[in-house]
Amino acid sequence: MFDSLNGEGLLIHHWDTDGICSACLLLSHLNGRKIKNITPELGNYFLTNEELENCSIFDYIIVADMALPEEQILKISKNAQVFIFDHHLQNEIKQVFHHNPIIKSDKPNDYPSASWIVNDYLKNPVNLFAILGIVGDHERRILKNLKFKEIINKFCVKNNLTFDNLLRMVYLLDSNYKLGYKKSVENTPHILIQIESPSEILNNELWNKNLSILDNEIELQLRQPSDENSKTIFKKISTKYNIISTVTRRIAWESGKNAIVVNTGYFSDKDQIYMRCAKNAEQMIRRGKQLGFKCGGKKEVLGAILPKDKTDDFVKELKDFLNN
Repeated sequence: MFDSLNGEGLLIHHWDTDGICSACLLLSHLNGRKIKNITPELGNYFLTNEELENCSIFDYIIVADMALPEEQILKISKNAQVFIFDHHLQNEIKQVFHHNPIIKSDKPNDYPSASWIVNDYLKNPVNLFAILGIVGDHERRILKNLKFKEIINKFCVKNNLTFDNLLRMVYLLDSNYKLGYKKSVENTPHILIQIESPSEILNNELWNKNLSILDNEIELQLRQPSDENSKTIFKKISTKYNIISTVTRRIAWESGKNAIVVNTGYFSDKDQIYMRCAKNAEQMIRRGKQLGFKCGGKKEVLGAILPKDKTDDFVKELKDFLNN
């Protein structure tokens, strides 16, 4: 498919390990072509008006690990060929090339990351970047998926790695976006293309310094008071760092309960909401979109950005959904 592409391309990818590794795989495959990669303004699951306008100069656009709003995809497709590689819950956008097996499958556990979907589409052998995207999105919980537990274990044995090594690499790669370093996020796929050993990730001095800062901030936010019942933990935090997904994971996975976290400190005029749950979150993702919020996620995850004066009402709806 990519063989017929001409002109200048743009790769838009998520800022986390899965998005970075998906970008690395795609850029490596497209080596020699004129293609630029960007991530949206950190924290946004949509393109700003300026970002949308900048898309108009490209001949083709690839979106990896991001469920951008359908109206934005249709807008950028007026001037460019658009290709999407994703694993989030979304409707199929038939006007573009939309490769998301989860849309047509009743087995989402077979597609644990965008990096795995990209790697499979490119017919690459199992490699570090396909694996890191999976570990990035699921951490230790992926070991409950017997199929991918076996794949990851075989990869680790073959490459003299441990699962803890993989997890550490994920935290290091994620450190740039969590600290708000957008340019560093965009440069990371190019660094990964050049590495010769996983040790180059593990020993990256800057990323290790980043991680020390983040570890302290995450522990501070986890100590903030929570509202808890038998099913759900709700926590409100205020931090300038993009750590809401990490805090929510820690609360949900360590407690075994549903978790809702609101961060009031990342945007000046909006709040971030993140939810992890044992129920299918699709109903509430649709509800958030109906209310006009920037909202998306996967079966077990909801992420939303919404006006501060709408937060309390939506949190109440989320609590009612989880507790009933």
